[in-house]
Amino acid sequence: MSYDTQAPPAVPHRAMRNGLGTAALILGIIGTLSGLVPFFFWLAGILGLIALILGLVGKGRVKRGEANNKGVALTGALLGLAALILSVVGAVITFTAVSDAVDEIDKAIKDSAPKDPAAQDPAAKNLADGDTSVYDDDLKVTVSDPKAYKPSEFAADHTEGNKAYQVTVVIENGGKEKFDATLVTLTGRAGTNGVAAEQIFDEKVGAGFQGTVLPGKKATVTVAFDTPEDAKNLTVEVNPGLDYNASQWELKLG
Repeated sequence: MSYDTQAPPAVPHRAMRNGLGTAALILGIIGTLSGLVPFFFWLAGILGLIALILGLVGKGRVKRGEANNKGVALTGALLGLAALILSVVGAVITFTAVSDAVDEIDKAIKDSAPKDPAAQDPAAKNLADGDTSVYDDDLKVTVSDPKAYKPSEFAADHTEGNKAYQVTVVIENGGKEKFDATLVTLTGRAGTNGVAAEQIFDEKVGAGFQGTVLPGKKATVTVAFDTPEDAKNLTVEVNPGLDYNASQWELKLG
């Protein structure tokens, strides 16, 4: 009697499909590390989302017996979720920082821009009699209303037939440093054609500013200008010195 001793065919071994779980773990680690740097919130969000999806799919394969790396897939999914959370936090931090920086720049621009260009630069407008020109160092210059002046027979730079007008110029030092008044220059123009109005030197006028003006103190001089007989206006220009812009006063005569 013979017996068939042939062994049954072997069942082929199924290969485990662990690739998705492994990929989820790797991407989850990179995404989480990226999320620790707020500026890379976008990278953490992308990698975290992919890691979460791959980890969940890999976990499903484990349930179906197609993979045996349950711990790896689960860890990858959790790291992907953590990366997503960090990406949201990083986005909030980044956008807040950018917004604060823009606000600071806008504030700096507004603070540095002159609120009134004419006030920052006294030469930007013509002043009227009695107006005060205020400079950045709190130096103040005021020119009074012109008054008729009668030159003496010894007056210099007065032309026969012309009229003479005197103005009072006051310099007030509102700053913290002494002011050298010897550098102040005064010039005049008169009439519609703006011809030069010569400064008259006489016993009472023409001396000009001298010495220094201490903080909180004032200096006053009276200046007379020679103008054409028919002149209706006198432009007086005061330049406090080399570091200043000249200011002009448009004064009405008559």
